Amino acid sequence: MSAVIASSATSKRTASKEARRQQLIQATIQSIAKFGLSDTTVATVASEANLSQGIVNLHFQSKQGLLIETLRSVADEYKDAWEKALATAGPSHAEQLEALVNVDFCPAVCDRTKIAVWFAYWSETKSRPTYRKLCAERDRGYDRKLSELVKALIEEGKYQSLDADSITSGLSAMSAGLWLDLLVDPRGMSRERARQTCRMFLCQLFPQHFTPHAN
Repeated sequence: MSAVIASSATSKRTASKEARRQQLIQATIQSIAKFGLSDTTVATVASEANLSQGIVNLHFQSKQGLLIETLRSVADEYKDAWEKALATAGPSHAEQLEALVNVDFCPAVCDRTKIAVWFAYWSETKSRPTYRKLCAERDRGYDRKLSELVKALIEEGKYQSLDADSITSGLSAMSAGLWLDLLVDPRGMSRERARQTCRMFLCQLFPQHFTPHAN
């Protein structure tokens, strides 16, 4: 019986530790969105979380460790989102491609706070190899799947003049540009308008697979 109680207590402590780490990561996201990456400190994170600075240091040892774990967390969240979108999409390549593109504008991903965080980290990738590596890992799997689906549609529709690599790069660049519009001009750009913009692009590229008026 004592062994069972001890195991239960250990499990609760582990769960509590993970919950606290997630609380601090969420506070870091809020701090970066408000103050930027360079002005986010242990103090600003502690304030956002309504916790002591000592708690931050206990769980992450340093500001840099916290920032790395925050980037890893949002990258993992993004990966989970697009993998889930593909798993629940229809069986056709067109349905899967649209589901993948739409992930960038779903509420869980296309949130102005998180967009601000992504741009903050991207701006530091040249001087921070760890950030660059994590951002590249985040993009690599998505871009690989995007390219596979684009190539499949080109083959299905016999779109002779289309280049899969250029289209993949164009779709990624379009999403990034629309994210920037959503960040700096939220009144002029919405998630739905961004999604429709990408869909119109797909309609122009793959007229046999996409029509302008479909949902």
